[in-house]
Amino acid sequence: MSQLIVRGGRRLEGETEIQGAKNSVLPILAATLLTAGQVELRGCPRLRDVDASVRILEGLGCTARWEGADVLVVDTQNLSGCAISEALMREMRSSAIFLGAILARCGEAELSYPGGCELGPRPIDLHLSGLRDLGAEIDDAGGVLHGRAPRLQGREIVLSLPSVGATENLMLAACGASGVTTITGAAQEPEILDLQNFLSACGAKVSGAGTSTVSVEGGRPLRGCTYTVMPDRIVAATYLCAAASAGGEVFLRRAREEHLSTVTAVLREAGCAIRSDGRGIACVCRERPNAVHPVRTAPYPGFPTDAQAILMAALLRCRGAAMFEENMFENRYRHVGELARMGAGIQVSGRTAVVTGVKRLHGAPVRCTDLRGGAALCVAALAAEGETEISETGHIARGYEDIARDLRNLGAYAAWAGE
Repeated sequence: MSQLIVRGGRRLEGETEIQGAKNSVLPILAATLLTAGQVELRGCPRLRDVDASVRILEGLGCTARWEGADVLVVDTQNLSGCAISEALMREMRSSAIFLGAILARCGEAELSYPGGCELGPRPIDLHLSGLRDLGAEIDDAGGVLHGRAPRLQGREIVLSLPSVGATENLMLAACGASGVTTITGAAQEPEILDLQNFLSACGAKVSGAGTSTVSVEGGRPLRGCTYTVMPDRIVAATYLCAAASAGGEVFLRRAREEHLSTVTAVLREAGCAIRSDGRGIACVCRERPNAVHPVRTAPYPGFPTDAQAILMAALLRCRGAAMFEENMFENRYRHVGELARMGAGIQVSGRTAVVTGVKRLHGAPVRCTDLRGGAALCVAALAAEGETEISETGHIARGYEDIARDLRNLGAYAAWAGE
């Protein structure tokens, strides 16, 4: 994708609709393998990671087609393979989610280790140990995962930490296991609940998603369905932070505050007026942000690591100083150097970053370091004087359908080079 040009200094005013959730639709696409039928996904975002998932499904013998702007129809009835190429696995971290579904459907699987943003070690050990507990035999030598599971058996699995990917992978595998599987120490993110709701719509018996204990009664035949993907809470957080950065008044259709209450709490502390109802979230920001209490990332319902860089960008002109503590990934401050090119005052020491607010930011040529770091550059550019050229925007395309379009809807000047 080309460079993104953002001209700052313009207060936002407008509304936009929040796309379907990236972190919800990817496990749901893997879950379609369990249905051996046709699934119609509504509100499906057109993202680079969705395209990669579609290519994985097609490589396994399935079909997928777009109908209109945001409806993806997937048919997995003619699944003919159980191996995913290394090239496709390297495109995104979430590709590991296909392992549990393929094992449950085919009884065997062959995948390489996944790729994705370079945020530090994100081992899939919990995925593999949980699948082995269900009866799968997995050889992970040489960077390739060879799995066999002629018969999966439900049992209690205790996760040592609430891994989102491991929870989802085990939920999918458990649908194909005999008996009941109980996942204790499960992740509690809203996307886990969305996966449960999708599986239930397909005829599965799953309960407990959104709590630390998820139960799956396996062995039930699943069917295709029509399902609407939940709105993306991190995209919503991005545009709320955009309003905090540039100032103004925005309305985000479909956004649900209950999914991002830790983010809205910090923005309220920073001086933003936020209200929500069944239609979406409204945000009004009149002044430069106030400094806030320390922000510490944690598993849901704590502050999301995916919103850390975005909020940091919104507070670059805060009155005072704000501290961030990153507890999820060790390389989550790669965006700091690029923000510094725009005049930001940020000091990093280990897992801690301290933002000292400045009165002015200036446009500069910057590059995306990862998905959320790229979004943070957009948020900062909205408050900067002059023009910011953002390169390597393919990272942003992994999670935002068209960030330039959405920012324009909110009253910003944002355009892809050549538009």
